[in-house]
Amino acid sequence: MSAFLKNLEIKQLKQSETDTFMAMIEMFYTVFEEEPAIGSKAHLQRMLTDPRFIAIAAIHEHKVLGGLTAYVLPMYYSDSSEVLLYDMAVKPEHQRMGIGKALLQQLRQYCQMNGVGEFFVLAHAEDEHAIEFYRSTGGRSEQVVNFVYAVDEDQP
Repeated sequence: MSAFLKNLEIKQLKQSETDTFMAMIEMFYTVFEEEPAIGSKAHLQRMLTDPRFIAIAAIHEHKVLGGLTAYVLPMYYSDSSEVLLYDMAVKPEHQRMGIGKALLQQLRQYCQMNGVGEFFVLAHAEDEHAIEFYRSTGGRSEQVVNFVYAVDEDQP
């Protein structure tokens, strides 16, 4: 393990770490090249206390270098849950250094400790970098077509 990774802290964020969560969200928008939009601090604190929400950050020298968010989905056909990995990013200058793998490992440990049999992530077909990353870390792909409905539009 490199000295860099030894000094990297991978942790699930708590309610008291809203500022770190906000920094992680800002990092997402930078990496995803999207306009930033962040909920209120009170809303983010509520999210961090929700047992169905997971936020894991990769921190080095008090700076967020990467992170992921995920949702616990209780299943009605069994007593277990699945986890949806919703967002995951690592700052471009810190990619290919093991941070993404460390984030996934922390999520895997969360799942093992909480009786979750599997977690899954959706990746856009054109996002070859993400697809290759998930394949290289042991994920198996499935062919699925997503349909998205805008709630505020008139439906045909």
